[in-house]
Amino acid sequence: MPDAPQPHRDIVRFSYPLPHLADVLKRQRKIKVVAIGSSSTAGEPLPNGEVKIVPFPDRLELALRKRGYGRMIDVLNRGVRGQEAPEELSRFESDVIAEAPSLVIWQVGTNAVYRDVDYNPEEVSASLDAGLGWLAALPMDVVLMDLQYTTIIDEKLDLAKKMVARIAAAAEKAQVNVFRRFDLMVQWVKDGATLADMTDPLDTSKLHMSEWATDGVTRALDGAIGESLAAIAS
Repeated sequence: MPDAPQPHRDIVRFSYPLPHLADVLKRQRKIKVVAIGSSSTAGEPLPNGEVKIVPFPDRLELALRKRGYGRMIDVLNRGVRGQEAPEELSRFESDVIAEAPSLVIWQVGTNAVYRDVDYNPEEVSASLDAGLGWLAALPMDVVLMDLQYTTIIDEKLDLAKKMVARIAAAAEKAQVNVFRRFDLMVQWVKDGATLADMTDPLDTSKLHMSEWATDGVTRALDGAIGESLAAIAS
C-alpha cells in the first residue's frame, strides 16, 4: 500500500464560497450537514450487516467536529445503495429539505456509469438540474461529489468522463461547488497508486473504494471545506 494519498488542494479547491455553513459556525452550536448519495455514501455491508469500510460521511463528521471545536456538527448519512440522481431526487423532501442543513453534499454519477443500461444520461442531468434548482431557493450550501475512480469504472472510462463533464456542467449552471473526486483519484494513479490500491479488495464488483481511498477522499473533502471557510473568515 502506498503512503497516504495527497489531498491535491489545487484539484479539489471549491469555486464558490460556503456562506451558509460559515454563518452558522459563527452563530450556532448545533450544525447539520446532509450527505445524500448511493453506496459510497451509505457504506457497503458485510454479511453480518456491519459496514466493512466506514464511509465518508461518518469520517467527515469527526473531521468537522475537530475543525469546529465545541460545536455539535452532525453529518446525516442519507445514502442508499444502488441509487442514482433520479431516485435520490425523489427523497429530497424528506431526506434533505426537511432536515434544513447548512450544507448538502450530493454524491452522484457512479451508478449511471456502472449500470449504464439502467440510466439515461439525459435523465440524470435533468434530475441534477431539478434538485439543484430546489436547493437554490433555500439557505444551504451545496457540493456535488462526482464519480469514484476504481477498477470497474476504469473499464468504462469514456462513459465516466462524459458523466464527470455532465456533473461539472450542472454545477456551473447552478453555481455550486463540485468536489472533483474522479480527477483526484486519477491524480493518485499518476502519483504512483494503482487501481487495486483504490478499490475495496473484498468487493467482487470492483466498484467500491478501499479504506486507503476512502480516507484520502474524506481528508481532501474536509480540506476543501476548511479552505473555503478560512477564505470567508479572512
